[in-house]
Amino acid sequence: MTPTLTPRRPRWRSLALLALLLAPLLWPLQQLAERYYRDELIEQNRQTLDLYVANLLGTLRRFEVLPPILGNLPDLRGALLQPGDAAALDKANLLLKRVREQTGADVIYLLDAAGDTRAASNHDQPDSFIGRNFTFRPYYQAASEGRLGRFFGLGTTSGKRGYYFAAGVREGDTRLGVLVVKVDLDFTERLWGQTPEQLLVTDSNGVVILTSNPDWRYRASRPLSAPELTRIAADQPYPTQQPQPLQLDTHAWLMQSRELAETGWTVSILAPRSQVERPVQNVLAIGAASLLALLALLGLLLQRRRHYIERIALDARAKRELEIRVLERTRDLEALNDRLKDEVLEREQAQQELLRTQDELVQAGKLSALGTMSASISHELNQPLAAIRSYADNAGVLLDHQRTDDARDNLKQISELTGRMASIIAHLRAFARRDRHAPESVALQPALDDALALLAKRRRALDVELIRDLPEATLWVQAGETRLRQVLGNLLANACDALSEKAPPRRLWLSAESTPTGVNLILRDNGPGFSAQALEHAREPFFTTKTSTQGLGLGLAICETLMRALGGELLLANHPDGGAQITLQLRHATPGANLAATEEFS
Repeated sequence: MTPTLTPRRPRWRSLALLALLLAPLLWPLQQLAERYYRDELIEQNRQTLDLYVANLLGTLRRFEVLPPILGNLPDLRGALLQPGDAAALDKANLLLKRVREQTGADVIYLLDAAGDTRAASNHDQPDSFIGRNFTFRPYYQAASEGRLGRFFGLGTTSGKRGYYFAAGVREGDTRLGVLVVKVDLDFTERLWGQTPEQLLVTDSNGVVILTSNPDWRYRASRPLSAPELTRIAADQPYPTQQPQPLQLDTHAWLMQSRELAETGWTVSILAPRSQVERPVQNVLAIGAASLLALLALLGLLLQRRRHYIERIALDARAKRELEIRVLERTRDLEALNDRLKDEVLEREQAQQELLRTQDELVQAGKLSALGTMSASISHELNQPLAAIRSYADNAGVLLDHQRTDDARDNLKQISELTGRMASIIAHLRAFARRDRHAPESVALQPALDDALALLAKRRRALDVELIRDLPEATLWVQAGETRLRQVLGNLLANACDALSEKAPPRRLWLSAESTPTGVNLILRDNGPGFSAQALEHAREPFFTTKTSTQGLGLGLAICETLMRALGGELLLANHPDGGAQITLQLRHATPGANLAATEEFS
């Protein structure tokens, strides 16, 4: 009897049923993959946004400090104080043009108190700003109120967009005008290049002002209110007074933004969501393939004719494939991590290079000042040389009279004066090689006595009566021995020069007083005193009321520089009873070990 064969169900029905049961597992796989690639894209875009924000802020901050510095230049203030002086205006125009070429600014111009342009770096160009009025610009109003003006807008003359910095120009409490620096942002926008990500910058009105997509420029990212439209019409920052709305499909882009508080701008980066969808689709395809492989594996398991060894081999093969995928993904992640490390290292190297460049610029500025300082050497060494000659002549007379001890004293004074001259030269050399002299404790009375000794012969020749009102206790101040003597010698020599212009009697008063913050040394004479012009310009280099043979006009300028280096201040005034009065404000110091000169020279 032939056995009856049990009919077998078709294999594909079982696989289809199992596929329907496992298909819902692809949905959580899609969610996990989408979250992973979205987070990865967000992190990459955040780093890119940080780079672009740093580049934009670096460009702006490089010009932010320029208006307040230029506003203090005498040539520019002179152009505003003397509006009818053509020579002053020409000098201001050339200065602005030179500064623009050196800094890379788009244009620099000077407005008077009425808002009219008096001088500009483009004074010789067809689109010159000379004569134009910019009182309607917000930066002019802010600078007039004493604040740093900021504004982005389209140039009404050039038609070129830029960012404006403005600062007020003042003479004391008087507002003379406003200095404006315009920064070209087109180069910054061109650096963004052509990438799948789109970058845009919107101002406080929500209008796009910088973007990697030219079609989005000057479009409103949100509805504009009536006050905003009114302000746009008044300030004229865009080529249109009715910015059209920016039509963006929010479902097609993944946006990240960064607020810039100092400008009121918002920098955004938009990445197409397709950058997330494509890898997610790949993951789903891999998941579906894995599911099919699993179904195939189960189908094979259902096959009774498969041997157990074959099933083990199939499992091992699937495991190897999975390990290879994991290794490939790990290598990709390691390569991405290495690229990120390289980018961070490049940024750090660029920052260090920037610091080195800034340091070199500071040193170059110091070396440029050596020209002026070298001119002051003849003035600073004139007094010690005159004293050396006087001591040498006296030593000869004393030797003729067999007064060897007195002659030896004169020779000792000559030795000390040559040491002081070497110390002055050492200060000049130290300035060039980045040396910094820290203030030390110096006895005031011995330094003053030494300075008086240098001018004793001249004082006797002029019959100057010296009236001292100094405390018996030694006053200690923070200074440098040579630099303090240098200041005192210059001021006493100037007093003798002033008294030489007056008929006898000639008097010189010296007094000192302690204050809660330091020591005030007061020098007063009964000479002609300071004129109004001298009080205003006496601290400026090469300003003098003497003839060219009497001086270079560097004495008070050097004294002012040395006093500020010592942490003190030099005050000039006229005494109510007539004559000039100079006050040196010095800081207190702890008593030193001795009263001898402590400053050495190389």
